[in-house]
Amino acid sequence: MSAQLIDGKAVAQQVLQRVADGVAARCASGARAPCLATVLVGADPASEVYVRNKRRACQQVGIQSLPLHFDSDVSEADLLAEVDRLNADAGVDGILVQLPLPAHINSIAVTERIVAHKDVDGFHPYNLGRLAQRLPVLRPCTPWGVIELLRSVGEPFKQRTAVVVGASNHVGRPMMLELMLAGATATCCHRFTADVPGEVARADILVVAVGKPGMVKGAWIKPGATVIDIGINRLDDGRLVGDCDFETARERAAWITPVPGGVGPMTVAMLMQNTLQAAGLND
Repeated sequence: MSAQLIDGKAVAQQVLQRVADGVAARCASGARAPCLATVLVGADPASEVYVRNKRRACQQVGIQSLPLHFDSDVSEADLLAEVDRLNADAGVDGILVQLPLPAHINSIAVTERIVAHKDVDGFHPYNLGRLAQRLPVLRPCTPWGVIELLRSVGEPFKQRTAVVVGASNHVGRPMMLELMLAGATATCCHRFTADVPGEVARADILVVAVGKPGMVKGAWIKPGATVIDIGINRLDDGRLVGDCDFETARERAAWITPVPGGVGPMTVAMLMQNTLQAAGLND
């Protein structure tokens, strides 16, 4: 068996086209184009790339981009004041503060300062709580993107066992909630899980998000499983790899996402979807 690749770039383009159509319809009705404010603090190279990709996606779909860049020594009080200003600006629909922030800034305080209806990252406790209650509004972009990828290959979800490896607040935990919402029976593995290989071996749907290259071995994977590798790690030789041992995993899985080109493009696409939705909430 050799798994078929799930083309995240192609699925993301479909989502972006859907968003572009929605923006065009909104503007044709006389409403203004949605506006996304992207806040970057410091000069972290990876963060700069991520923000640039998001701004490029805005241009592609017709969303207005409002770029804001602060020096790494900006105070927490000044950053919170900027969030307050954006919250009060009726012309701004979505606010994204690129993480991670410098150590002297409390990222939780900043995330929670963004009003829930402009929280296009989906990280605010209100939005996570709505997802937990099966009443999602603005959803965490990466987990929602994974659901779109799974739907693109005809995943039925119901009566399927899903296992998430990784329990972060921004990916692992909301990923489990998304899988449950879709109808799967979901388990989340974390650092206290006694038998991670045994849990992985049960999974019809496996989602891995731990940030450790090659942590999940191909031999653990159930034959015929669908494998979504969210991890992205740069090796010493410059190569980007995921959290799964890709070559051996591919020998057992039915479907698998590549790294890069799998989940990454979906995160940006779902951010655009959230921004369009937020514009409707803010009308």
